[in-house]
Amino acid sequence: MTSPLFSDRLLNWFDQHGRKDLPWQQQPSPYHVWLSEIMLQQTQVSTVIPYYQKFTERFTSISALAQAPVDDILALWTGLGYYARARNLHKAATIMVKSHQSEMPTTLDELIALPGIGRSTAGAIMALAHHQHFPILDGNVKRVLTRYSAIEGWPGNKQIEDKLWLIAQALLPQNRIANYIQAQMDLGATLCTRTKPKCTTCPLNVDCKSYINGNPTDYPTSKPKKHIPTRQSHWIVAQASTGEILLEQRASMGIWGGLWSFPELDNATDLDFTCSNQLNINANRVTALANIKHVFSHFKLEIYPHLIECELNNNYIAENKKLSWYKISDALLLGLPAPVKSLIESLQY
Repeated sequence: MTSPLFSDRLLNWFDQHGRKDLPWQQQPSPYHVWLSEIMLQQTQVSTVIPYYQKFTERFTSISALAQAPVDDILALWTGLGYYARARNLHKAATIMVKSHQSEMPTTLDELIALPGIGRSTAGAIMALAHHQHFPILDGNVKRVLTRYSAIEGWPGNKQIEDKLWLIAQALLPQNRIANYIQAQMDLGATLCTRTKPKCTTCPLNVDCKSYINGNPTDYPTSKPKKHIPTRQSHWIVAQASTGEILLEQRASMGIWGGLWSFPELDNATDLDFTCSNQLNINANRVTALANIKHVFSHFKLEIYPHLIECELNNNYIAENKKLSWYKISDALLLGLPAPVKSLIESLQY
């Protein structure tokens, strides 16, 4: 399986066409590699760059990240999605401060033991930051390897994934491991793309099995489809006559964990009761706002916002630390799910 030609051709291509000006490549410390790899999970480079730049300006080190309130981290993460990544960053930073002298661990097993770091992310840190010979298997690399070796079967299947790990390990070069790992990711992102791959300019096409067979887009095998359910949620968008809006911090676990959102209900018939008896809100007027549709990886959410024009009631809310009235300008500084932020921005006062 070992093929020097594979790595040689890939590295030669990288020298001419690889990406070398990404922000995290300018500071390839373990900390910066870790941040970038977490942010890049299921997220495109162009989307990540501005978030990464703001994040590293605010949190300059592992200790700074650990000392920050989780709410501050979530606020900078707003719009990037998959918020468990942000919570795990904070958890991992806290562990590193306590158990690793505020430094990233230097072994694969210790990295994998940290929240939010799997084998591929740990391998990237070891290769890109420590120049150790470890493979990675992110989405780009899976696509490259399944096409190159014409591996049938969904890569999320453990048997297929184990096979890909063996191939990835066998193809590692003896030298320039950091460049090689970056080259694999770059090839998948720029040439060996999910649709319309640019096979004729690919440095691996001379012995890429799927290209030779004329069916590169058949790989990787798609995930077996299953029905995605639809859920409904009714939002209580309470706005006081003085302009403040009522927000509730969600539980730390689950969808949008730890973020601030509008109080919600499963059924609109409970709207009056909840406002009067649980939130102590006396509605002056209720207006149905435009519906919002939001898609998660495992379900679709249909949101029905109800604008409740009311008077400010700080005394009652002060008894509940998860509920608070905010000026719109202050609310936009919180950690907010993307549809909540958009709705807040649309409110006028």
